[in-house]
Parts: sequence; structure tokens; C-alpha cells
Amino acid sequence: MDLGTVIGLVLAFGLVVSAILTGGSLLVFISVPSALIVLGGTVGATLVNYPMGYVIGVVGVIKNTFFSSIESPAVIIEKFKDYANRARREGILSLEPLIKEIDDDYMRKGLQLTVDGLEPQVIQEILETEISYLEERHEVGAGVVAVMGTMAPAMGMIGTVIGLVQMLQTMSDPSTIGPAMAVALLTTLYGAILANLVFNPMTGKLKARSKEEVLIREMILEGILASSKGENPRIIEEKLNSFLPPKDRAASD
Repeated sequence: MDLGTVIGLVLAFGLVVSAILTGGSLLVFISVPSALIVLGGTVGATLVNYPMGYVIGVVGVIKNTFFSSIESPAVIIEKFKDYANRARREGILSLEPLIKEIDDDYMRKGLQLTVDGLEPQVIQEILETEISYLEERHEVGAGVVAVMGTMAPAMGMIGTVIGLVQMLQTMSDPSTIGPAMAVALLTTLYGAILANLVFNPMTGKLKARSKEEVLIREMILEGILASSKGENPRIIEEKLNSFLPPKDRAASD
């Protein structure tokens, strides 16, 4: 569980709700028509912009902002030091029994290719292709959420126009002015909240997650190539440490 995402959402919504409660009832800010306009309009516009499968898959994409299964760089370095030592002592085929114990699909695939005896250049091409398509998938996922962040305030403005039109058409009846104005203002509020407290921040988190995962895979790629060439474990450690900022390297040494 990513505490930053949880704390950020709780803090943002908590402060907004607290500000509302200090000035009156929370019920005043609940409007079903406004929610329908913003939520329905945002989802509908996103469906127009992206294939349905991408939009349906956005639930899993958003889940990545709360949960991260990225392995620590320090753990990866230690693993490759162990693999390199074992390979130098017992040969590259000694790594085969370890492959089934590896949870990471990318690392497992790389080691299997190495054990199978493929040339380092071929292994590099295969694994770099994996990274390339991973980046594309992540870009699409973040793009869907970003579009929702763009559409939400736009739908809020549309709701505001609808409310104002309804208000102007019923100016002769003062009792209808209030509800129409509420729809006009609340749709703008809902759109702004969804865009600036949910969708746009999540887009940033997804992009950061993508960079972290790509970095980890590039480290794994370097470790796989170095292992396939039979390089010294110390050299492999130094190569993998070069991916990390200096302050994090000491923990991996």
C-alpha cells in the first residue's frame, strides 16, 4: 500500500470537507444531477477518446497508484551478486533450479534465456523490446487518467451552463432559482475536485511508477547481460549501483 497516495487523498478531501462543515451542512453540497453530469460526461467523453477496453482497464491502472510491487534495487543487486557467484563456481546451468523461485516475470524470462544459452545481444534485444512495450502500456494507462482529468472540469462547465440556462428560463418563479443555481455551481465544484484532487495527481503518480519500474527493468537487463558474459560479481554490483543515486549506493554495498 502506498501511504503517500492514501495520506494525500485523505488530507485533501478531509480539509475540503472540514472547510465545508465549518460553514454549514455537507448535505448542501450533494447534488445528484451535478454528479451525473460530471461523472457520466467524463466517462462518456473518455470512451469516445479511447477504446472501451482501455477505459474499463483504468480501474486496474488506478490500483497501481495505491499498490506497488516494485522490488527494491538493493534486493536486485544482492540477487545478481548471488547469481554471478553461483554461475562462476558451478556454471551458468546451476541457475536453472533458481528460476522457478523468481516471482518477477521479467527477471525469470531473462535468466531462462541466459540458461538456454542465447547470445547476450539476442537476450538484450528481447528484453529491451519488453521494456519498450511496458512503457507504451504505462503511457496509455496514464493517458486515460489524464484525459479524465481534462474532461472532468469541462463537464463541470457544461453543467454550469445547463444550470444557468434553467435558472434564466424560470426567473419568474423564485423557488426554482436556487436548485438551478446549485446545479450550476456544484457541477463546477465536482469537476474541479475530481480533476485536481484525483485524476491529475494520479496521472503524476502513474508516470512516477512507470519510471521506477523501467529503471528496475533496466537494472535487471544489465544484470542479466553481465551474468550471461560471466563477469565478476563485484563488477556487476558496481554496474548496477550506477543506476542508483549516490545516497542509495551505500545501502547496496
